Amino acid sequence: MPLIGLLLLLLPAGAQAHGLFDQGLGQLLGERLPVLLGAALLAAAWIGYAGGCRRRPAALRQRLLLHGSFLLAALSLFGPLDEAAETSAALHMLQHMLLMLAVAPLAVLARPLPQWRSLCGPRLDLLWRGPLRLARRPLACAVLHGALIWIWHAPGPYRLALDNLWWHLVEHACFLLSAWLFWWSVLRAGPRQQGQALLALLLTSMHTGLLGALLSFARVPLYRATGDLGDQQLAGLLMWVPGGLVYLLAALWCGLRCWQRLLRRSASAAGPRP
Repeated sequence: MPLIGLLLLLLPAGAQAHGLFDQGLGQLLGERLPVLLGAALLAAAWIGYAGGCRRRPAALRQRLLLHGSFLLAALSLFGPLDEAAETSAALHMLQHMLLMLAVAPLAVLARPLPQWRSLCGPRLDLLWRGPLRLARRPLACAVLHGALIWIWHAPGPYRLALDNLWWHLVEHACFLLSAWLFWWSVLRAGPRQQGQALLALLLTSMHTGLLGALLSFARVPLYRATGDLGDQQLAGLLMWVPGGLVYLLAALWCGLRCWQRLLRRSASAAGPRP
């Protein structure tokens, strides 16, 4: 089922810039190899999760979250949105927002590691042992994620990712993996890390809002000499307003957890009333 859904997204489409089957075989295996690799990695993770669920069943809610996350990733990376994002800064920003603010947190909430591990065994533990150790430090994950956001939205790396499919693949991998670490660190933070998680969310909301404001109030196109300034300003608004709202809602949820924990500690310290 996941593989069929992904293949349907990759059917030929007129002048699709990143389509898999719109060129000859030689060009497909050459220039389109990064797209094939990205699709193969997504399909492998998706099918691997489905296979792992047979050995270690997951709750229905978790399965729906994971399949929804991967379906949204496939639509964002290989559907018409990816084609349109080549010529529109606003749609390119929408693509990034979907990856970082929808795909990544949904995958975190799905908790797919037990299913992948049940299929692969302990041989691949080294792949995620280090990242999971880093995910215990929300501020470190926020700094890493924030640095990659600013780097890839600088004019030079932004144009490089548009002009070169290999760098385009690296850009999306950076956003997905760093966002996964970031949301893992804040959504699954332990009691002692709740304060750090709240601070990480507020910090991320502030610096992404600043980047969005810079794009919105810039008086010249930053990414293309002949680019549409209005399109760039819309891209900045997408990062600034809807993106900031997601971080704010997550921060409110995290702050509520902190408050509830403080109330429980206060009630425990006070002891039973005589």
